Amino acid sequence: MIQFRKFKQLAAWAFIGLLTSWMVSCSAANVGTNTQQPASGEATVEFWTMQLQPQFTDYFQNLITNFEAQNSSIKVNWVDIPWAAMENKILTAVSANTPPDVVNLNPVFASQLAGRNAWLDLDTKISNEERSSYLPNIWKASTLNGKSFGLPWYLTTRLTIYNTDLLKQAGITKPPATFKELADVAQQIKDKTGKYAFFVTFAPQDSGEVLESFVQMGVTLVNSEGKAAFNSPQGKAAFQYWVDLSKKGLLPKESLTQGHRHAIDLYQSGQTAFLASGPEFLKTIATNSPQIAEVSAIAPQLTGDTGKKNVAVMNVVVPRASKHPDAAVKFALFLTNDENQLAFAKEANVLPSTIKALGDSYFKNVPDTATTVEKARIISAEQLQQAEILTPTLKDSKRLQKAIYENLQAAMLGQKTVDKALEDAAQEWDSRA
Repeated sequence: MIQFRKFKQLAAWAFIGLLTSWMVSCSAANVGTNTQQPASGEATVEFWTMQLQPQFTDYFQNLITNFEAQNSSIKVNWVDIPWAAMENKILTAVSANTPPDVVNLNPVFASQLAGRNAWLDLDTKISNEERSSYLPNIWKASTLNGKSFGLPWYLTTRLTIYNTDLLKQAGITKPPATFKELADVAQQIKDKTGKYAFFVTFAPQDSGEVLESFVQMGVTLVNSEGKAAFNSPQGKAAFQYWVDLSKKGLLPKESLTQGHRHAIDLYQSGQTAFLASGPEFLKTIATNSPQIAEVSAIAPQLTGDTGKKNVAVMNVVVPRASKHPDAAVKFALFLTNDENQLAFAKEANVLPSTIKALGDSYFKNVPDTATTVEKARIISAEQLQQAEILTPTLKDSKRLQKAIYENLQAAMLGQKTVDKALEDAAQEWDSRA
């Protein structure tokens, strides 16, 4: 599914709390198993994606047909898993030692299992020439402890979608470009219209947008030893920024409990002026709220003094227990090559992770009569040149987010001072088992 906030909800606690029971409950691991016996000497690669049917069924069927025509000794069995079921399915399969051969995940979740040696070390299977076809900064997202555990696939970068009518009512002539500017216009919008400028979530298991904002504001989250580095002057300033917005009444109260989906609901109902999200949501807004879509425009994503921009990555991994690792790697490379990435990017309104595909004119030129969606594609592609994975790849990254978000909430509610909240968050992270 082309909604990255959902992919980030594949939480670490599911692995820690349920691994033991899954190891003895292997029946679910048979989901998607190809019941047809392959011909002698033929390898069947089982390929799992996350909720890409039925919208992209034709694309994948054609891709698989082309691959099999070029590789007569390899067959591909495609299984599409509902996004909400993927974490259970893959954890069960990996625990039972009966995984598929190629799996569509995201680096945040995949890194949790990479830390337990679940995936094939692709550095031993992929040449430097093959690796060099991918965007270097994006490749880093699927590395842990110096080893590559996945291949980059499709990408999105956030944009600022804004309601031109609300800005006009508030006397604002252009959207903010930085968090500092956002704080100023948030007060102006509240004073002039009585509405909120934006919604952002502090729910610990939801979007990492606030955590990424720390990095954009110049905060180093962890040091080279994996210890908390955010208990610093920059970290205090970031904590104070969000606490001040809350105490001034410039953040909806449900920011503490509701997830990113609520941000979309508020924007398309005309209750907020800005929505930080991927361009794929423009079509959602047009479908659900045509009147808001008509007055919506786009701008580059908000950032801090660093100027850093975020990118969300989807990747594919090959389980270490794959019965056909060489065939699996061959298919993973085919799936993510220049030609197929460009085709999928056009089909799904996302960005490719290979240098050549991103350089295509499709991401550079639009007519003067271009739609908002088409303009968004160009801005997104331009941002990708400077975009990076803002949060470090850690096997327990969700615990870092939880420590920071829960203590931020405590400071917002007046239960702790900013200094105490920052100190406690750092201690919680450093004292993890």
